[in-house]
Amino acid sequence: MKIGGLQKVSLIDYPGLICAIIFVQGCNFKCPYCHNPELVDPHLFKPCIKENEVLDFLNTRKGKLDAVTITGGEPTIQDDLEHFIKQIRKMGFAVKLDTNGSQPKIIKTLLDNKLLDFIAMDIKAPLEKYKNIVKVTVNANLIKESIRLILKAKIPYEFRTTVVESQLEEKDILQIAKLIFGAKSYFLQKFVPVKVLEKKFLNEKSFPDEKFQEIKKHLENKIRSITIR
Repeated sequence: MKIGGLQKVSLIDYPGLICAIIFVQGCNFKCPYCHNPELVDPHLFKPCIKENEVLDFLNTRKGKLDAVTITGGEPTIQDDLEHFIKQIRKMGFAVKLDTNGSQPKIIKTLLDNKLLDFIAMDIKAPLEKYKNIVKVTVNANLIKESIRLILKAKIPYEFRTTVVESQLEEKDILQIAKLIFGAKSYFLQKFVPVKVLEKKFLNEKSFPDEKFQEIKKHLENKIRSITIR
């Protein structure tokens, strides 16, 4: 595993549980507003943390931490993700995976083998706008398949979209909602211009609160829980 960072404790990243967060290095998307550029741009990569060091740390946190969140970057492009998760679960930790949904075969394997306890998928845009948003060519069918797998998963899940006003319109959010119709949980995340992949996005902003509330009302009969954060 190419591990670019470790947050030793979080009270908010895994709903209801105390977790550590493992940040993997490398991503197959290049979203210009990404808030973890040091995990996406190879020019910003720092030496990786050794996998054994992370596992040794987790071993000392048995009974103190409940869970581990694996995020990135994009975890599903890591060759040894499945083996790594198995080692974490052997220690008794629940595992949450954050993903961009580009690798549904990996997601299916992890779900089929009951290696995940929670999964969160970022939906960047309506399918027809994906390339413009993530700055790489994307097979829309792969995104759709990941959504399908998560919607029928027998574990807790959430979908989420980071909203940059210059990138998405209200109608785009409504289109995304159609993709995840009937979902249990959807988070609309306000873009905060603190750290980004492309510097010009430091001058960008999210929707005003009033617009978020309008969108939420439109979605309430399509998705069970909509949260703005």
